[in-house]
This record gives sequence, structure tokens and C-alpha cells, in this order.
Amino acid sequence: MHLKIRFSLFLLFCLPVLVLAQQPKYEIQVVSCIESLVPSGVGRSRMISPVVEVNYEDFTSQQTEAKKDKNKSKRKDIRIKEYEETKLLNFYNEGGIRFQNIVSNDALVTSKINDMLANGWELFDVKTGVESKMANASVKKEIFKALLDDDSESANDPNGIFLTRYFFRKEIE
Repeated sequence: MHLKIRFSLFLLFCLPVLVLAQQPKYEIQVVSCIESLVPSGVGRSRMISPVVEVNYEDFTSQQTEAKKDKNKSKRKDIRIKEYEETKLLNFYNEGGIRFQNIVSNDALVTSKINDMLANGWELFDVKTGVESKMANASVKKEIFKALLDDDSESANDPNGIFLTRYFFRKEIE
């Protein structure tokens, strides 16, 4: 019986260590879709993804209390000029929201996702966000104004983008 208890304790403490030691390692790929919310269709919309590898450490500095050096990385050195770009359509045109443009973008994004899945990538996360310019007014004031007057177009919110990032991973063997 004493041997059974020891073996049970061994399994209880060592098995999780063995399982953790065998965690898969992944390569990550990010695909970003930037869709214009600019009225009249004057914005630019794209689906982009990098085709080169970079090392973030090349552009990273360590700040400490004693060492107050600023990061001396140059923007021109950080900027990647090799990437895959797919043109997307803008959400708006002169007539307002263009639903055909939205469904066309959905078809292009679906095609990219299906291609990534067919090439062994797993879509494991999606993050979205909207960015709009809110100059000269608070967000609460603009929302309140929009609630009172449905037909008003705010002069304080002329620009915007809808950003979606698709995170893919592939197990490294």
C-alpha cells in the first residue's frame, strides 16, 4: 500500500510537469484589415500582412531609473516595405453606406482566411476596433447631439477606420 501512495504522489506531481514540457510551439501570423469609414468614399481600405520576419529586439531599448536613454530607433528603419496588400472597398460612397462594398470585402477576407486554413494555419483570435477623429468636442456631447437630431452629420467626426486583426498560428515541429 505504501508503494501505491508513492506512485500516486509521483503521478500527481510529475505528470503535470511532463504535460507542460510537451506544450506545442507556434509560429504566429497577423492579417490586418483596415476599412475606411470616411464619407464619400475618399478613404483607403486594405487587407495587409507582412512577408518578412523582423526581430522586435532590434528596435527595443530598456529603460531604468539610472539609465534614461531614449530609444534611438529611426522610423525609416522600422518601416517594413515588403508586405502583401489586398485592396478592399470603402464602406461609404456618395450615396452613403455601400452594402455591396461590405459584402465584397467579406468575400475577399473569407478567401484569405480559407487560404490560410488550407495552408495549415489555425485562426485562433480576432480583434476589432474603430478609430474616429473627435476634435473640438467630447464624445458624450456628440452622442447626445446625434440622439437629438438623427439627420445631423457631425463636423467633428469626418474620418474613421474600422480595423480587424486576424491572428493565425501554425504548430512548429
